Amino acid sequence: MKYTPLLRTKYTKEIVPALHKQFQYKSIMQVPKLLKIVLSQGVGTATSDKKLVDVAIDQMTMITGQKAIPTLSKKAISNFKLRENMPIGCRVTLRGNRMYEFLERFISVSLPRVRDFRGINDKSFDGRGNYTLGIAEQLIFPEIDIDKITKITGMDITFVTSAPSDKEALALLKELGLPFKNQVKTEMA
Repeated sequence: MKYTPLLRTKYTKEIVPALHKQFQYKSIMQVPKLLKIVLSQGVGTATSDKKLVDVAIDQMTMITGQKAIPTLSKKAISNFKLRENMPIGCRVTLRGNRMYEFLERFISVSLPRVRDFRGINDKSFDGRGNYTLGIAEQLIFPEIDIDKITKITGMDITFVTSAPSDKEALALLKELGLPFKNQVKTEMA
């Protein structure tokens, strides 16, 4: 028996018909889908301490369940003591079942652990249907052991969709369960 994440099943059975009806596509194949989730983390002080990149790679691997790879610098900048091809961060690209599992854990477990959480901002779309979210600290993920943390770092999470516009991507991500802030505008009398 093949394993399918709950969010993937929900996408095929509930979200696709809802978006198809909402935007009145000619075919079900036009309904936007989540292609991949990319987590990236820059380690600014990696030029002075090389072990910080290894720590970031280990933490990102624990969070996602997939091996993270280091990102290398493209230019040498002498003022920052940065040489070409020096590791300065890490990233992971999630697709398929791992992507849906991560998204499910992120929505139900990690986001509620953010301090003073009132929803995520819907202004971070890039104009091509992709959404990037910045996380201030990696402590929101339950896979991270707080006692072993030496430095609190943030990360960027990018949701890459096949949606041609930001409006369609927003509708897709809302249907998937991302808690966006309510944009209620009250009129002043």
